[in-house]
Amino acid sequence: MADEGQTEAGSLPSRVIELRKKRGLTLEQLAAASGVSRSMLSQIERGKANPTLAVTLRIAQAFGMNIGDLVDQPWTASRIEVVRGDDASQLFRDDRDCRIRTLSPLHMEKNVEFYEVRLAPGARLLSAAHFEGTRELLTVTQGQARVVAGENRCELSPGDSAHYHADLEHVIENCGETELVSFLVVTYQ
Repeated sequence: MADEGQTEAGSLPSRVIELRKKRGLTLEQLAAASGVSRSMLSQIERGKANPTLAVTLRIAQAFGMNIGDLVDQPWTASRIEVVRGDDASQLFRDDRDCRIRTLSPLHMEKNVEFYEVRLAPGARLLSAAHFEGTRELLTVTQGQARVVAGENRCELSPGDSAHYHADLEHVIENCGETELVSFLVVTYQ
């Protein structure tokens, strides 16, 4: 067993240091990404603090991994992440006009987002411009959709997909008589 303050290869402190340096992150940048204070991260890296499960999860998510991957224990690292259909924490919006459910694990939302979007007849989802380089891919599985991105527009039926610039104001609207069910992938460049 390592003395207090020393880090053993494969231990949580050495793993955090290794991942942070491999990704070129400062302690400040990791603190901002994880929501864990710089001082707590420093103590963890020096083996002076034993983080709670919640803190360890936030650090793992900042690196885009689960806790098992962070602690590098193969028996704890599941290679399958499941988002359950009845998980209320995955609901981004849920009202009479619109239901948006996040389908991608929350830690992935730095690079790609995946949503189920349901719109009532006549409802519309208006979005302000996202960051430059943001693109969306909408696939309709039920109903009729109209997509407007800037001056461009198209209509979609079940099985149709549209890929468009989302770094300008854009709208998804249900132009049919039944509920629109669609899947939306958002990517950032």
